[in-house]
Amino acid sequence: MQSKDLLQLAEQFGSPIYVYDAEKIKSQYNRLTKAFSKVEKLRINYAMKALSNIAILQLLKEMGSGLDTVSIQEVLLGLHAGYDPEKIFYTPNGVSLEEIEEVHAMGVQINIDNLSILEQFGAKHPNVPVCIRINPHVMAGGNTNISVGHIDSKFGISIHQLPHLVRIVENTKMNIVGIHMHTGSDILDIEVFLYAAEILFDAAKNFKNLEFLDFGSGFKVPYKKDDIETDIEELGKKLSKRFNAFCTEYGKELTLIFEPGKFLVSEAGSFLVKVNVIKQTTSTVFAGVDSGFNHLIRPMLYGSQHHIENISNPKGKERFYSVVGYICETDTFANNRRISEIKEGDILSFRNAGAYCYSMASNYNSRYKPAEVLWMNGEGHLIRAHETFEDLLKNQIPLPITTATA
Repeated sequence: MQSKDLLQLAEQFGSPIYVYDAEKIKSQYNRLTKAFSKVEKLRINYAMKALSNIAILQLLKEMGSGLDTVSIQEVLLGLHAGYDPEKIFYTPNGVSLEEIEEVHAMGVQINIDNLSILEQFGAKHPNVPVCIRINPHVMAGGNTNISVGHIDSKFGISIHQLPHLVRIVENTKMNIVGIHMHTGSDILDIEVFLYAAEILFDAAKNFKNLEFLDFGSGFKVPYKKDDIETDIEELGKKLSKRFNAFCTEYGKELTLIFEPGKFLVSEAGSFLVKVNVIKQTTSTVFAGVDSGFNHLIRPMLYGSQHHIENISNPKGKERFYSVVGYICETDTFANNRRISEIKEGDILSFRNAGAYCYSMASNYNSRYKPAEVLWMNGEGHLIRAHETFEDLLKNQIPLPITTATA
């Protein structure tokens, strides 16, 4: 979609606002399935924590996607969006046995990532098909907060605990149908991914009734022009060949599963904000906008970079700006960034705003969350309205008058 379309949507729906391009989501989905077209049984489970709007879930469902969920609430959203329970995977971390059993009762595929819960669940439900999340102890990811397969990670069952894991399975007579791993996000070196895959293949040999292997995701997308990204086509060529060979060795055609989130939706998203004020100090020119890290926390949390364009003046002379928000705390989106000359009232567009942006938004400073719009077939569809004051009050319970005035 073009800048003129984004400007029209900002005018139509107001700012701040998240906009998602349906065609980009579709093209990313098709790119991934094409890269692994030589695998007979391929399944894509969208990692909905990246962007959980019902309309996005429905769009991906129409393309044939399943869902990767990490909470019972995400499972419920998936069911509400029309997904069949067997198309939903549930991979929680640190949740109670009660929540896992509640999700199991919904008919969803359970993925367990610690020995304690595995043994308890297996003792009570030995016939339930279960997937096991392995920690391969491979460091991969663009940031320590999104690297989840290393030795100090809270995620997964350590590959070094495999003998203990096998003993639990043998003692409980559990029905293990899948093995899963996820090393981290923003993976650049596919050789590291392939190395971790070999660890998963070796672990899989200990289980005789497998139906699938789940390789997680974490593929890096470009954040700026000429940025590096995961070579999906090369990974598809190499991993497909190795996976097919393993299936022959295993004696059964297994399903290869990926659970991409950011890869599918990140580049599809634009976050539009209006410039409230241009403030020049002795050393810096600030562009203060009608948003903050309550709407887009990734630059503050991860140090992530989102390319920023002045779509109101795309061909203007470039100047250096620090783009900051309206939150009463350090709230910086970009420091000394080259952007086309900005005036008060201009609309700025933050690129790569489809993944982990709205889904991590909050009401900090009692600010409202923004609207979401899906750009599809040449027009904008409102898929979440701007919040209102009534939304802030919802579920709050004031003190009785007699107590408050006492």
